[in-house]
This record gives sequence, structure tokens and C-alpha cells, in this order.
Amino acid sequence: MARAAAGRLRPREARDRGAVHALRLGLRDGMPHRSLPQHLRTPGHLEGWGNGKQTRSFCFVDDAVEGIIRLMCSDYAKPLNIGSDEMVSMNEMAAMALALEDKKIPVKHIPGPEGVRGRNSDNTLIKQVLGWAPSITLKDGLARTFVWIKEEIENEKAAGGSTDDYVSSTVMTQTMTKECDMARK
Repeated sequence: MARAAAGRLRPREARDRGAVHALRLGLRDGMPHRSLPQHLRTPGHLEGWGNGKQTRSFCFVDDAVEGIIRLMCSDYAKPLNIGSDEMVSMNEMAAMALALEDKKIPVKHIPGPEGVRGRNSDNTLIKQVLGWAPSITLKDGLARTFVWIKEEIENEKAAGGSTDDYVSSTVMTQTMTKECDMARK
């Protein structure tokens, strides 16, 4: 911070155009890349919001951090997308997750927020500007995350904790107001 304030670092804007699939960000947040492995622990079915045809791209946290560091060390001063251009449907992602433990269970499509139909990162500019693009595939990143989640669940069980919250999804709602309440926090 002091360096930035002294003008030694210039601000940069990195835009995450795909979700960052990351380790150690919490198990109860409902993000598909972290919640799919938990759902594999339940017998019977895997839950997915909507029809599963919505598409996304996911960037592993190691790649996201590397991209941000490369951007900060560059002379490029305009916004730049940092994300994976490997786009998959949520049905394809479910199949990848099920394959991690060779599970043969159906996907149960349930009502829930789907967001936009498709989202993906265009990495043309990042390749030109930084000579780099994310390299960790979704399949590899999901496998790494799956192993970590299994370890965390086993650690919680060993400590006497409950893992019941890890096997279902809850649709959360938020009420918006016309006033900003940030000053009260």
C-alpha cells in the first residue's frame, strides 16, 4: 500500500471473466466448482440449478494470481480480462465431477438461479499483451479442488463436526434497497 501511495506501483484493472475455481475459499458458498464434489458424497443424485445448459469458464486460482502479477509487472494500463477460455456447460462440469470418483448417478435439475446463458473469457488481448494465458485446465483444477475438499471433510469429521450442510443446495434471496447502507457498517 505504501508503495502504491508513493507512486511506485501503478493501478491496473484485471477483469475476471470466468469464475476462479479456488482452493480454501470455503465449502458452503454454493459455487459449482466447490459444491459439486460435496454433492458426490450423497447417494442417489447430484443437484444442479436449471437445465444445466448454461455455460461458464473457470480459472484456477494459481493462474488468476499469476495473471494479476504479470499484469502488475507490465506497462499495460488498460482493463484486461484474466480468465480461462475453456467454456463448459454445467452438465459437462457435472460429468467431470462425477468422473472423479467414477459415480454413475443422475443429475437432478432443480429450480434456482441460472444467471446468463453463457459466459466465457476472450483471451486474445491477454495473449498479445502479456504473452501468456491460463494453463491449468478445468479438469485438472477440479481434481485438485476435489482432493482438497475431501481432505477438509475428513478433517471436519475427525474433529467431531457435521458435514450435513455439504450435501444440499439452498437458493438464497436478497432484498435490495434504494439507499446505500455501507456507511452503517
